[in-house]
Amino acid sequence: MRDAEILVGYDGSTDASVALDWALEEARHSGQPVRLAYVFEWLTVASWVGPGVAPGVWPDDTARRQVEDLVRRAAADATAAHPGLTITGQVYDGPPALVLQESSAEAGLLVLGSRGHGGFGGLLAGSTAVSVAAHAHCPVVVVRDGAGRAPADASAGPVAVGVDGSEPSLVALGFAAERAAQRQVPLRVLHAWTPGPNAEAGVPDERAAVEQALEPWRRTFAELTITVDLVPTSPAAMLIEASRDARLVVVGSRGRGGLAGMLLGSVSQQLIQHAHCPVAVVRER
Repeated sequence: MRDAEILVGYDGSTDASVALDWALEEARHSGQPVRLAYVFEWLTVASWVGPGVAPGVWPDDTARRQVEDLVRRAAADATAAHPGLTITGQVYDGPPALVLQESSAEAGLLVLGSRGHGGFGGLLAGSTAVSVAAHAHCPVVVVRDGAGRAPADASAGPVAVGVDGSEPSLVALGFAAERAAQRQVPLRVLHAWTPGPNAEAGVPDERAAVEQALEPWRRTFAELTITVDLVPTSPAAMLIEASRDARLVVVGSRGRGGLAGMLLGSVSQQLIQHAHCPVAVVRER
């Protein structure tokens, strides 16, 4: 769904603004429309919290107008800065994680900050991040600003992707190859493996499997610079380390090590919590 909109969880917080910046950069390359989504978080049946507004009884027309103005101004500012893009905003009611998961069914990409305030009240600070990434109907990008830089400034870094031969990791590989080609940056393919008694003898087989998965993408993006690294360590450690120099790290929702019924693997969860750059969690629709 490359023509579908990019949905951005937005609550006026600094992290949400960084996520919006990343989404606008993505839209600049892809041409997709962008929609800012503000979701009210309910604390009790009778009260809610919004940015810069004291808790009040719902519905509070004044508070709602303030939130609508917040979203309208953010969309207008983004449009002024990116006149070639279609940018809109919308206010939703309900639990943020559930609303965003449902809205993602019509989106091409869902972009979220690492945590929020007010309307999101800590969204993506722990288990909620895993829930959104696990249940969304489209790829989810969690924008972490732990390195103290805006993601769009990491223009020289490669797109890194973890590949283990599982179907979700192959879907992630395609997502990563497309983003690297759009941005004209290198694609770094990483494969973690556990060496056996004769470690060196197993390297050619491991590399051959990765190269086979890469073959269609080498043909599709002939100008794309691709490197393959086989790392004898845990997948999570490998990808977290790679995220230090990457502009984006991409992973499937779960890999070979996960149980069949798991919606999100431990590697994806650890990246959401600890990566040094934005993380894309990709799963089949």
